[in-house]
Amino acid sequence: MQEITFGERNCGGINAPGCIDIYHDAFINNKRGQIAELFVPSFISTIKTMKKSLKIIRFILILFVVYFVLYGCQNTDRQKPNVIILLTDDQGYGDIGFNGNKLIHTPNMDILAKESVRLNNFHVSPTCSPTRAALLTGRYNFRTGVWHTVTGRSNIREDEVTMAQVFAQNGYATGMFGKWHLGDDYPMRPMDKGFQTAVYLGGGTIANMNDYWNNDCFDDHYRVNGEYTPFKGYCTDIFFKEAMNFIKKHRGSPFFVYLATKAAHWPDNVKDFYSNPYKGNDRIPSPNFYGMITNVDENLGKLREELERLGVARNTIIVFMGDNGTSEGIRLGPGGYPTDCGFNAGMRGKKGSPYEGGHRVFCFIHWPAGGIIQGKDIDGLTAHFDIFPTLINMCNLTFTPKKPLDGINLYPYLRGGKWDKDRVIIVESERKEKPEKWRRSAVMAGKWRLINGVELYNLDKDPGQKKDIAQLYPDVVKKLRKDYTVWYKDVFSNWETPSYIVLGTRHEENPILTSHDWLGCVRPDGSPAVNGANEETPPWHQVHARRGTQINGYWNIYIKTQGLYEFELRRWPRELDLEICKGCPASGTPPGGEPYPPGKSLKIESATIQVGNQTKSLPVTTKDKAITFRVNLPKGKTQLKTWFRGKNISLGAYYVYVNKIQ
Repeated sequence: MQEITFGERNCGGINAPGCIDIYHDAFINNKRGQIAELFVPSFISTIKTMKKSLKIIRFILILFVVYFVLYGCQNTDRQKPNVIILLTDDQGYGDIGFNGNKLIHTPNMDILAKESVRLNNFHVSPTCSPTRAALLTGRYNFRTGVWHTVTGRSNIREDEVTMAQVFAQNGYATGMFGKWHLGDDYPMRPMDKGFQTAVYLGGGTIANMNDYWNNDCFDDHYRVNGEYTPFKGYCTDIFFKEAMNFIKKHRGSPFFVYLATKAAHWPDNVKDFYSNPYKGNDRIPSPNFYGMITNVDENLGKLREELERLGVARNTIIVFMGDNGTSEGIRLGPGGYPTDCGFNAGMRGKKGSPYEGGHRVFCFIHWPAGGIIQGKDIDGLTAHFDIFPTLINMCNLTFTPKKPLDGINLYPYLRGGKWDKDRVIIVESERKEKPEKWRRSAVMAGKWRLINGVELYNLDKDPGQKKDIAQLYPDVVKKLRKDYTVWYKDVFSNWETPSYIVLGTRHEENPILTSHDWLGCVRPDGSPAVNGANEETPPWHQVHARRGTQINGYWNIYIKTQGLYEFELRRWPRELDLEICKGCPASGTPPGGEPYPPGKSLKIESATIQVGNQTKSLPVTTKDKAITFRVNLPKGKTQLKTWFRGKNISLGAYYVYVNKIQ
């Protein structure tokens, strides 16, 4: 009998048990011509060499029916799988009932886990922006210019290619909903990185400096393709609803949805309906934190119901994952070890930590049409940057990367292949403007974990990382330190290349620059503006504006076209419409939350702007809401810095509105 070969797989003939799987692969990968090449010769050969038994005729008829029903009645676009990546914020591995947490109620997440391939040794970056950069590019986040959540080091470089751009180039409708946190100005916004539709909050969470003033999770303003738009309802409900509207609109063609929730990141504002079931239990660190996750779970159920109703559930890939370790799901004791308050699956550390609890998260992958519907565990070492190359293969996307991807294709293992990868993966929480070697680092290789370059743990025998055995295995330490040194030199080879905010283009006519993205942060006396962890920290939250935080820094800007530019310096954003020197009232109290405090008045007397080698100053009166400067600028890359000054007062303008006049 003729043998049929598809790629690297072999089918021993049309009646062989694995043959239908091969035809299925061809269908999923959109190769109808190959189906014909496989089927017709096999059909002729079978007819010539076999007797016309009723059993064989029935089998052939079944194959014809399957072919014409599945393939003949669908156009090429509909054969491509849809993709939904659901990325929750600050929800750790242990913040799901399925993973052993008896305190939390997550029935829809539990069902999805049971119906998915579960990556049980899946790692991300220990904080927000870095995970997003690695996930979307398939590359170590450090290569993309992202290793912090503020200070301009959360802004992805212009030349980095995201999966959204690749999906769009392959005919997909692309939509992003929720938290972006990779830059709020051109060319780093979601619309600049491949998303045709984007509904998102500013910065890294609600009420960051680059978010709409007084957003508090309820009835907020969010950016719709860059323009602030009012919404009614709760943030998580809104982002899921907008995603479902997008899916409904594009259900006739393949779609890619990146749904990145604000939940369960601070602020912990959520209705009592969701938090009340967790109140009064001393073993639960934060009822509101669990309440936000339960609300996400409810929305996940609605999303899956909508996919079924629209008839697209079967051929939709769902990737559900967290962005870092839990933030509030566990109370830690000395040494970062978990207590019995909360649940972290026995892992040491949480968000930001180099220990497992800081970066090992859940990842479930579900795709009925691809045969990924039954619960199965993969225990091999995997990471966030593996998702992109995996989806390229699953969706048969055409993409030739100009920069090498760090991730690997996991699809063969999702389909049941035996894990055969011996790899080293490194995570590191830099959170510094200039990177520091070994800072909060974890070198992972099989059972080994080298922490900060000095501590060694064997997870097979010590999953809680309680016993440092570095002195017992010096050769292992030496080898992993060498791996790290080579890696560090590679991924930080271009760390000095800034991510520039580009001015003077048609893509963003009126950019808004905020102190969230300042570099070179200093206090009035010139000393570095660092927090207790020695991290450069600009005024990144609206509360800092209310306090009148006296810090300053600069923006890296690229003047794309020479001309006359107008810079409007403000202490308060336009929507607040308040004088520079005045204080502001406290905000209202959101459900389950606290009001933002009142803002203090400041006796500011002058404003100064410096762009490149040009410096200008103007007086500030008590009636001024903004001070506007006009500056003729040549094309090129430079820095922008501002000052508001008074007696014993020196700070930068938290908000600068830019307009090209001519």
